[in-house]
Amino acid sequence: MDKTYDPHQIEQRWYARWEDENHFAPSGTGTPYSIMIPPPNVTGTLHMGHAFQDTIMDVLTRYHRMHGHNTLWQPGTDHAGIATQMVVERQLNAEGQSRHDLGREAFVERIWEWKQQSGGTITRQLRRMGASVDWSRERFTMDDGLSRAVREVFVRLFDEDLIYRGKRLVNWDPVLLTAVSDLEVVSEEEEGHIWHMRYPLTDGSGHVTVATTRPETMLGDTAVAVHPEDERFQHLIGQTVDLPLTGRRIPVIADDYVDPEFGSGCVKITPAHDFNDYAVGKRHDLEQINILTEDAHINDNAPAAYQGLDRYAARERIVADLDAQGLLAATEKHTLMVPRGDRTGAVIEPFLTDQWFVRAEPLAKPAIEAVEDGRIRFVPDNWKNTYFEWMRRIEDWCISRQIWWGHRIPAWYDDEGNIFVARDEAAAHEKARAHHGRDVSLTQDEDVLDTWFSSALWPFSTLGWPEDTDALRTFYPTSVLVTGFDIIFFWVARMIMMGMKFMDDVPFREVYIHGLVRDSEGQKMSKSKGNVLDPIDIIDGIDLESLVEKRTSGMMQPQLARKIDKATRKAFPDGIASHGTDALRFTFCSLATTGRDVVFDMGRADGYRNFCNKLWNAARYVLMNTEGEDCGVDATADVRYSVADRWIRSRLERTIEEVNRNIDAYRLDLASQALYEFIWNEYCDWYLELSKPVLQTSDDAALRRGTRQTLVRVLETVLRLAHPMIPFVTEEIWQRIAPLTGKAGPTVMREPFPVENDTLKDTAAEADVDWIQTFILGVRRIRGEMDISPNKALPVLLNKGGADDRRRLDDYGVFVSHLARLERIQWLESNDEPPEAAIALVGEMQILVPMKGLIDKDAELARLDKERAKVRKELEKTEQKLANSSFVEKAPASVVEQERQRQDDRRATLQQLDDQYARIERL
Repeated sequence: MDKTYDPHQIEQRWYARWEDENHFAPSGTGTPYSIMIPPPNVTGTLHMGHAFQDTIMDVLTRYHRMHGHNTLWQPGTDHAGIATQMVVERQLNAEGQSRHDLGREAFVERIWEWKQQSGGTITRQLRRMGASVDWSRERFTMDDGLSRAVREVFVRLFDEDLIYRGKRLVNWDPVLLTAVSDLEVVSEEEEGHIWHMRYPLTDGSGHVTVATTRPETMLGDTAVAVHPEDERFQHLIGQTVDLPLTGRRIPVIADDYVDPEFGSGCVKITPAHDFNDYAVGKRHDLEQINILTEDAHINDNAPAAYQGLDRYAARERIVADLDAQGLLAATEKHTLMVPRGDRTGAVIEPFLTDQWFVRAEPLAKPAIEAVEDGRIRFVPDNWKNTYFEWMRRIEDWCISRQIWWGHRIPAWYDDEGNIFVARDEAAAHEKARAHHGRDVSLTQDEDVLDTWFSSALWPFSTLGWPEDTDALRTFYPTSVLVTGFDIIFFWVARMIMMGMKFMDDVPFREVYIHGLVRDSEGQKMSKSKGNVLDPIDIIDGIDLESLVEKRTSGMMQPQLARKIDKATRKAFPDGIASHGTDALRFTFCSLATTGRDVVFDMGRADGYRNFCNKLWNAARYVLMNTEGEDCGVDATADVRYSVADRWIRSRLERTIEEVNRNIDAYRLDLASQALYEFIWNEYCDWYLELSKPVLQTSDDAALRRGTRQTLVRVLETVLRLAHPMIPFVTEEIWQRIAPLTGKAGPTVMREPFPVENDTLKDTAAEADVDWIQTFILGVRRIRGEMDISPNKALPVLLNKGGADDRRRLDDYGVFVSHLARLERIQWLESNDEPPEAAIALVGEMQILVPMKGLIDKDAELARLDKERAKVRKELEKTEQKLANSSFVEKAPASVVEQERQRQDDRRATLQQLDDQYARIERL
């Protein structure tokens, strides 16, 4: 093996070999286990959320594959209707063209060309992350098979009156000119205004005052609402007000929706431009007046003075006109939540338009029952409450989008407006012929389906539905869905509804909900904040200038670009070092807790890069001491095991138990912690050192053989145990270690995952090695406290030990002497007076290291005096700060608490230094 671990030398080589040799495919034997990848956008690149989620899925897949399950991790990508269309439209705009210049057919062909050239970025990046998906089964939501499934579902739902076309309020993007889903709307706090307007009572007796953050919508008001029990307005219910600027009269109605404590207690109702008002309007059969065009200008339903104005220009004119007529009561600054389209940044409008909808309630009922009765289990369990909350008040689902890229709605219209829904155009003509008794001209609906519609079919459409395929029978229902909590409504719930409807079974048995990746300060990662990390940059490394360029490229605001430039240079003055894939994956595993947020800190990635190096160096030590040597693989070999051998085997079994238990419980954080502690602390730091006295000094051939056997067998087992989390380094080492244990195979991923063997657990050996470790650590602590060189051999006296201590010293003195670097060990007799010495305890036994002649007394006292003076100065500074009442009262509580902790720590440190000074002074 190379002296230095270089992940780039092995990662892509091993992945190519795994893929070429088809190791990711289902085995065809064993209990089926399947995971569907949440299909990433074909336009996308791998971000930290993808990398985190894909690491979890790959760990589960490799784990179950090694457990002998017939394992499928199904890959694929989503056509991402709006996002993909925007990419290609921008390309056309750069060429001086629009999609309308090309026409629909040519534009869609252009998108397919782009998809073939550039759409595979994220799949290449998945390979870099080590994702062991079965690429031979890769699907795309617009491929022929999935498109057929989409049409089939649409037609069946329409035939059962579960899909309909109607005029309802939707989220509307006035730049994209299409309805969008809630997931594509980002609402954030912004500074704005609230306007208080007077609506005169028709009878001339006064006015009511209403407030709004969108004055232009008053042109579409059809009522003023008050609470039915609000005594202030009981006399107004049933009267009318004159709607300013419009010449219309609108009624005063009573509705529980109104909060009498908020504002004036009177609320303007605009059913065509507000979701809550829409519901009120439905209850009271109010007129719905849409006053906006598709691009958010005022339309012909408004007074002529405002027609054609942009919504914000209309707002200014309306406010001015109200003020001129004495009808503007007040204008106040106001912080409000503004909904913007995530693609365009445009303010989203609630918009009344004809769309296609799915009747959600009938589909939701069996989907709710599937979670209630345990057929589907959420992990963590509390997320089922979020699911229930949405499902039990579910609204009909708008599934149409006014764009060209996507599954075109399989509906055709005749000249009279009759709708014929069919699987293809020929079938639509056949239905029209049956309706009219003759052939008629038909035009297909221009809209396409919401991307989430095809995604909702993903668990069964990818397996060949509506055909009854072997894959469908084998792998449906899938075993687990791994996803973030932010799409429980948009994807998880809809997959359950569609699975129950068309497969008459749940789409997955478990839903593992993970948190969202945030930066080290807990902030959401975003390009505008300049805190986005690219997982490939962490794997390969990137220099500072390239990182700055990457983070600021394309930014239109110079001030923001400068801010991000400065922040990047401060956070990464040396750029980002190369860590390799395994280090990044292990970092993600360590963060896979049950919390909502995953706080990513580069310091962790640095630590796990060192962990991979540690494993590599341990393997080099093992190979140097076992290659070409008798490792006792032959069953007839004479083998004897040291206490250290029995201890590490026992500790390995406990680690195997812990890793299996925690992966089964989706606690990858605890499983990775158990692995880390065993590999780093127990195997590398302790066992490898304990093996040296046997290999280097023992004359017992059987004992040396037992230690060599333990070295290779424990390491080989650990490599299988760690493989799902760190697949590349474990594969590279396993190929060299396995032959020494009598094993051979094309890949470690096809080897059995370790399962615990209780017969190898040895509590006596664990107790004995615990005694050895405590002894050695006690001596090392004395060295540290007394500033004694690690290379200086020490004399040690033992006092007050029992029979077990004497037995253990007789049996394991060689380990203690070697690792603690001792000159000699001597028991004090009961009547001996202990000398002035530093003391450590092993149970009741005292370890004494005599100080006389061991250190330069004057030099050590001088050093301690200097250290005490430094700590006293720091303590005085802290005490003065805490004595300052102004600081304690005005500083944040966390800062004050931090200072108090420092005070306690410095007092404790000073006490230790004083005690040490007194001991040395007595020498």
